[in-house]
Amino acid sequence: MSTKNLLVELFVEELPPKALKKLGEAFALEITISLAEQDLLPADEATLSFASPRRLAVLVPNVLDKAEDEPEAIKLMPLRVGRGEDGQATPALLKRLSAIGCAENVGEVYPGIPPNDGDLFINRTRIGVTLAEGLQKALNRAIGKLPIPKVMSYQLADGWSSVNFVRPAHKLVALHGADVVPISVLGLTAGRETQGHRFEAKNPVVTIKDADSYAQQLEAEGAVIAGFAARRAEIEKQLKAAAAKEGLTPIDDEALLDEVTALVERPNVLTCAFEKEFLDVPQECLILTMKANQKYFPLLDADGKLTHKFLVVSNIRPADPSAVIGGNERVVRPRLADAKFFFDQDRKKSLMDRIPGLAKVVYHNKLGTQGERVERVAALARAIGHQLGGEALANAADRAAVLAKADLLTDMVGEFPELQGIMGRYYALHDGEPVEIADAIEDHYKPRFAGDGLPRGEVGLCVALADKLQTLVDMFGIGQLPTGDKDPFALRRHALGMIRMLIERDLPLDLAGLFSAAKLIDARVIQQLSDFIYERLAGSLREQGYSALEVDAVVGLRPPRLGDIPKRLAAVRAFAALPEAASLAAANKRVGNILKKAEGVVAAKVDAALLKEAAELALNASLETVTPQADAAFERGDYTASLQALAALKAPVDSFFDEVMVNAEDAALRANRLGLLATLHQAMNRVADLSRLSA
Repeated sequence: MSTKNLLVELFVEELPPKALKKLGEAFALEITISLAEQDLLPADEATLSFASPRRLAVLVPNVLDKAEDEPEAIKLMPLRVGRGEDGQATPALLKRLSAIGCAENVGEVYPGIPPNDGDLFINRTRIGVTLAEGLQKALNRAIGKLPIPKVMSYQLADGWSSVNFVRPAHKLVALHGADVVPISVLGLTAGRETQGHRFEAKNPVVTIKDADSYAQQLEAEGAVIAGFAARRAEIEKQLKAAAAKEGLTPIDDEALLDEVTALVERPNVLTCAFEKEFLDVPQECLILTMKANQKYFPLLDADGKLTHKFLVVSNIRPADPSAVIGGNERVVRPRLADAKFFFDQDRKKSLMDRIPGLAKVVYHNKLGTQGERVERVAALARAIGHQLGGEALANAADRAAVLAKADLLTDMVGEFPELQGIMGRYYALHDGEPVEIADAIEDHYKPRFAGDGLPRGEVGLCVALADKLQTLVDMFGIGQLPTGDKDPFALRRHALGMIRMLIERDLPLDLAGLFSAAKLIDARVIQQLSDFIYERLAGSLREQGYSALEVDAVVGLRPPRLGDIPKRLAAVRAFAALPEAASLAAANKRVGNILKKAEGVVAAKVDAALLKEAAELALNASLETVTPQADAAFERGDYTASLQALAALKAPVDSFFDEVMVNAEDAALRANRLGLLATLHQAMNRVADLSRLSA
């Protein structure tokens, strides 16, 4: 048996560009995993995947031509079933041996050893698969598991058969070193021939000599950079070089770079330009139309402002690129003209004049129109504004909320929905609205995604908070909760946005007050929505690096004001570092369990006259000293000091549990001791549920 590098390539018609990267990675991964499972790879090997607009390929190093034969013990059946009373093989055993090809080996059957001595076994040699067998299985698996966005059905060359695949496949290459591996798939038989660039290949057919020469031959003879990563790096290098010649910077867009990489096989970056008059249009509009419609890279100046120049990634390299440049400049001009027309037309009508039109736009068939929703959001934004800044902020928040959705009815947003809010800001400024109102119209969608910025001003904060909370209240109110990975109304994102604003801006708002301001009174919905928000909060905190114990201790109490969360977490972390922490956390857990088992609700109340034992007297005295200190620190927001004050309770708590019988026979004594524990439990769990810190 020998090892050689293995190449597998499927040559197909143009693959969907947004899916190409994942398709290439999945194709390589599934083939590699399958070969390894069949013992055709002697060790973990770093495979090399290739993906271009017209091919998926993988190079797997050191693949065996045949897997090694291996001895194996096959469990046949229970001894009592396989052997008769006379010790001879039963018909059942003979049938089983025949089924596995060992009919002549009945004498080699043996009983197992403890703990398997009740079963019969036989040893045989498992014949290793050949590469042809193993690769056929691997390729079938890879094709079956590809993350294909939409499957095509097409006829094969015989005119009768049809197959399903992402795009029609035309050639299959399978080389083990220089040898063709005899496999077939999708009506194709493996060979060594593939095709290069449609227009610039030296030869229409490229004959691959061996697996190792694949990438080099395709580039030299076929004018194709086969590797996705290599082609992406080449595009990035050319973009930076072309921009540097102009003293400009290409826009940074990883998704666009991936998509363009999936569109070309031989990238050639060219510099183009459009008329400067189009720069009067907001740059977001121009950038979006160039990126989304044409896959161009706009160029920015040192201040981040759009210039009239842009870069195009061509798939050909003519000696004279002027025709390509001119063609792209002609193509982009109508797009920019459309954007300018939309912008000019939209400004002829103010945002306020558009608001009545929202009453004709259905928001949800159970929630009414967009106009009705705007009224709810505006009322909530006003209420939040009152709490955060009084009448002036409330009025500004109300005005911004009323105008926030008006740009949905503009031509520009109708053409480019991604610009909602952004265009609203431009139109508001044109209408003479204050800057804080215009900023709030754009910012009320923030944060749009993980890592996005928060609204820049208080007005935007009020409207953004109101918009997200109202969406949550409305959707939970009609039972539209997220399920599994389905979240059509982005409620998880809305909840995380609310959480970020409340915490990062340390807003003096509590959830109960916010629910009340949103006119949410249904107890069931309040419970569901609260659970949803605290679950998102806990997950977010863990992602930020807080331990599960710290998060559970703080979030387990469900603090009503989320702005307190960071200080509570810091206090818990500081408390956990104290030498008394472990003992107090364990005691707290024990106290909680005792109180749960008690009959009825135990009041945190102590009758000093009923305290008999020295240990309970000492604990009560310590609580009378420590609790006011801890409570005072808590009330002024010094949660660290509040928790650290509890360290003085360790000794009296330990003594109490060592020396006092809580469940005394005397009912009054028992109730008083439970009341003492309830007082202790209440004092210890204002900042966090310390029992969660107990392992």
